Amino acid sequence: MDLRKRLLHALGALLAGLLVVATAIHLHSLREDVAAEIGASTRLAHALLAAARIDPALPADEAAAQLRAIASDGALRHLTISLDGAEATPPHAAGPLARLFGADAPEHAGESLRIGDHELRITPNPASEIDERFGDIVRLLITLLLFSGATLLVAWWSAHRALSPVRELEAGLARLARGEPAAGLPAFRLREFDRIAGAIEALAAALRESRAAQRSLARRLIRVQEDERRTLARELHDEMGQTLTAINATAAHLERRAGAGEAAGIVECAGELRRDIRACGRQLRGILKSLRPHGLDAGGLGGALRELVDGWRARATGIAFRLELPMPLPPLGDEAALTLYRVVQEGLTNVVRHSGARRCDVRLATDGGAIRAEIEDDGRGLPPGAAGGGLSGMAERLDMVGGRLELAPGAAGGLRLTATLPTRNEEEHEG
Repeated sequence: MDLRKRLLHALGALLAGLLVVATAIHLHSLREDVAAEIGASTRLAHALLAAARIDPALPADEAAAQLRAIASDGALRHLTISLDGAEATPPHAAGPLARLFGADAPEHAGESLRIGDHELRITPNPASEIDERFGDIVRLLITLLLFSGATLLVAWWSAHRALSPVRELEAGLARLARGEPAAGLPAFRLREFDRIAGAIEALAAALRESRAAQRSLARRLIRVQEDERRTLARELHDEMGQTLTAINATAAHLERRAGAGEAAGIVECAGELRRDIRACGRQLRGILKSLRPHGLDAGGLGGALRELVDGWRARATGIAFRLELPMPLPPLGDEAALTLYRVVQEGLTNVVRHSGARRCDVRLATDGGAIRAEIEDDGRGLPPGAAGGGLSGMAERLDMVGGRLELAPGAAGGLRLTATLPTRNEEEHEG
């Protein structure tokens, strides 16, 4: 059941109950009015009959006493009986209310009944009707007051009870904010809160996946750092260490030749030193290139990509690489250029390691205010469940510079990886 139906049911039940109560009150009031009207009519008939039965031969004092008794025998509704102009039953003071409602009786209103030497006068009494109507209004106002109070009370109670699941939702969100894996929400009977709980649970699942991806990326980053350190240490030890050892040996040999005054030996040792120093420089440039491609800071992204693709062509991978670059490339910031280079580098590495492809095309193109890099192969494509690891790292790097990563089947049945980055505007480029 949704919130609207619950509120409608509660208010409908309240209205039905109040309608029954109001009907009972008004039926009771109507019953009293009917009984009072019948009683007043009966008393008026009895008074008239009693007045008509007075014997004209009675002495004047006895006839007057009987008429006064008739005039004072019970109240009449809306009428007043008086004898010889004197009110036997004092009428209710109508006052301004009678004049306000236009019910003020004229001064000589009513009818007279001559009985012997006495006059029995029956006049209208508007104050009686006004009192009755005023009583009805008071009862109506009390009924409306009770109705309004009960409506507000039931509406407040219904809203309080219907909105009580909000506290459970707040507690669930607080658990997610503390890093708990699930919101732990109960099942809600109201449809609206059940949908909200479903959305929160979906959010919790997305947060769990995101946190798992972050932990995986952190572990992978640590592994990559350790691998780079081991590779760097091995290259320094195996290549530069051997070169420096050779330079040291040549320098010692040169020292001995110089002491002996052998000019030819000195020249030979100097040549060996120059050769070893050049080899050391090449090794150092190779290590620096693996750490950060040279030329990206100077806007040389195209040259760095050509060198990267040429490096893969020179290896016996069995894959035909092709590179397409627009000329000139749009201006990119240093971080964006490095990100694009690393994405292409990681993409080519994945193609060589996992795709089993025979052909790989690398294309760069500009699209308005963005640059798009595509790596497409004709290999096996993306296997199920392989969207993590390096692909997650690529997506994370692109997201940090405002880019995005897309994966789609290639035209030849392999995989097409597309990385899109916003280009740097002209003002930033000049700055």
